[in-house]
Formats: sequence, C-alpha cells, structure tokens
Amino acid sequence: MNTAISGKRDPVVRTITRNDLVESFAAGLRDFQRAPRFGLLLGTFVAVGGILIVASLTALKMVYLAYPIAAGFAIIAPHLATGLYVVSRELEHGRPAPGLGFIWRTVMNRSEVRWMGFVTLFIFIMWMYQVRFLMAIFLGMSGADASLREFLTTILTTSEGLTFLAIGNLVGAAISLLIFTLTVVSFPLVLDRDVDLVTAMVTSVRAVAASPGPMIGWAAIIVVTLVISALPMFVGLIVTLPVLGHTTWHLYRRVVVPEGEASAAGAPAVLPDLSMPSAPMRL
Repeated sequence: MNTAISGKRDPVVRTITRNDLVESFAAGLRDFQRAPRFGLLLGTFVAVGGILIVASLTALKMVYLAYPIAAGFAIIAPHLATGLYVVSRELEHGRPAPGLGFIWRTVMNRSEVRWMGFVTLFIFIMWMYQVRFLMAIFLGMSGADASLREFLTTILTTSEGLTFLAIGNLVGAAISLLIFTLTVVSFPLVLDRDVDLVTAMVTSVRAVAASPGPMIGWAAIIVVTLVISALPMFVGLIVTLPVLGHTTWHLYRRVVVPEGEASAAGAPAVLPDLSMPSAPMRL
C-alpha cells in the first residue's frame, strides 16, 4: 500500500482523455454562469492589477518586463484560482455559491494552500530574474531605458533581440511546464483533502505522467488563453481566468479518485471461509 508522508494513503490517479477536457470545460463554464460574481470580481482585480503594473513599469522605464509579467500569469494562475475551486466545490455539493467571507476563511484555514502559494510566487520571482539575466546577456543596457516601441523594435529587428526572445520563451515554457506539473492537481487537492504539501505535488506529477497528452494539452490551452487574454490590457482575464479556474477543479475531480471510491478500490477483498468444519472428536 502506498502511503503519503503524513502516514495516510496516497490519492489514486486516473487516466483521462481529451473528452475529459471537453466535459470539464463545459462543467467549468456552467459553474461560471451559475455563480459569476466571484469569478468576475477576481478577473477584474487581476486585470486592474495588470494595468497598474504595466503603468508602473512604464513610469519606472522598465517596460521590458511587461511581457514577462503577462506570460508569468500562467505561473501564478493556479494560486489565484484557489477561491474558484471553493465555489465549484460548493456548487458540486448542491449548496449555493459562497460569499467572499466563506471563501477567504476556507482558503486561509488550509496552511498547505498558503505554502503552495509561496512555491508559485518563488518560481515567478525566479522567472523575472532570469528575464533580466538574459536581457543583460543579449541586449546589454540597450533595453533598460528604452520605450515600449524602441524595445519592441530591438527584439523584433535585431539578431540579438530575436535570440533573446527565442531563448526567453523556451525558458519560460520550461518553467511554466514545471509549475503546471507541480500544481495542476495539488492546489485543488490540498484544498479538498487533508494531505501534506509534498504528497499533493507528487500526486500532481503522477497525474501528468499518467495522461501526458491531455494534461500537457491543457497546459498549452491555459498558457495560450492567458497570454491572449492579457494582450488587450488584461481585459480578457475578467472572463477567461474564472472559466479556466472552474474547469481545473472539474478536471481534478476526473483525475483524482474520490476518497470513498479509492478506499473501496484499494481495500483487500474479504474472502469467504471455505475451510471444512472439523468433525467432532469421538472418545
């Protein structure tokens, strides 16, 4: 029997197909339609935050960080979507959509969720540092004080800029795939069950390894959707972020076997006693 670090049994992982992605997306869209308030509020908060960040970077003449931050939404999105998992779980059990207070208390009461948030934030910071490192290597100081137009001209029309763009995107894709593999299942899992952080991340890795095609396809959908949504001044995130969050919850439900079913499947079979009764002894 496989056991987690906490001494409890490891979650059981299913293999999924593309149909599971389609059905999970349909369920996530229904959740957003049934309870749009929190999703729209979260999406608006993220969009406004993105606009303020870009404005601040422009004022500080650090506009070259605007694109990496937009791409970095794929890294921190699982943590931002935690409240959406709470909403989907309540709707799943036939309860009304929870209020902000309930969502906040539920998330804050799970210390593993906070630790998972720390992990994603740390990786996001490392992502931003490597962007500056690559820029220093390939562009030197030419991009540090440039305007947005000058910076775009440099990276799109010079060999150094194209190299910086290509390597930066490759590194970003690798980091995004790493964080996706560690968190696609672990965030909803630590919210839903009493499991430790390491077990949750290992379960997430096992889920991706069990269904690499559909899971990596879902990762690509998340990245492309978030980047496209962020291009029009982050406005698209108002809708796409909550829909992706609700969809991830339903995908988690399809990937990880519920505790009751897992226990029944893993319980040892009780065999009938087929031994012949002993005959009474005669004196």
